[in-house]
Amino acid sequence: MRNNHIKGTVIVLKEGEDVNRALRRFKNKIEDLGTLKTLQSKEFYEKPTTERKRKKGAAKARWRKQLEKESLPKKMY
Repeated sequence: MRNNHIKGTVIVLKEGEDVNRALRRFKNKIEDLGTLKTLQSKEFYEKPTTERKRKKGAAKARWRKQLEKESLPKKMY
């Protein structure tokens, strides 16, 4: 068994384990940590005004989704 360290995460390659399964586990761990999103966000400079607009749009979308979830269903007749 080999231990690989990626920012505090240990990925253990088990003996006889399929490589595709190990890759899938690795991708899930990276996604859970949010490492890929932070890398993508830091790839290019984003002006503060565009960052505020993006965050405000995301907040509006979350609010609309929450209102839609809490609202009464449409009448089915």
